[in-house]
Amino acid sequence: MSNFLSEHDAASYSPLSLAFLGDSVYDTFVREYLLRQANVPPAKLHSEKVRLVCAEFQSSVYEIVAAELDEKELAVLKRGRNAVGGNVPRHAGTVRYRRATALECLFGYLYLAGRTDRLYRLFEIIKLNFPENTSTKPCEDKL
Repeated sequence: MSNFLSEHDAASYSPLSLAFLGDSVYDTFVREYLLRQANVPPAKLHSEKVRLVCAEFQSSVYEIVAAELDEKELAVLKRGRNAVGGNVPRHAGTVRYRRATALECLFGYLYLAGRTDRLYRLFEIIKLNFPENTSTKPCEDKL
């Protein structure tokens, strides 16, 4: 018996609940990616992770990811973007924060539905947009 939900059941969760889970899923993907790049001290891994798991970066890949989605996935992304709730960090800005929430919502939905192949494919697309310079200043919204 699978622990995954049908796509219909996964979509029945509130977008902010999906984003709650999706934040962790996305964070785990980034951590695994960074760990596999080099055996470096945890502090360096954390600095790099913070740079990629923040509203600023997640918002920057929103349109790129949206262009790759099917109708159902795009509907989930838009539900996440349009969700209202929680406090928007002052330094993130409302639009940036909502686009980041949308990406997290999508990741939560795909994870709950057991669509791990799709998660990996979208993460591959996101990785193509990672900043090349690994010493840039981290985003401040996850510090």
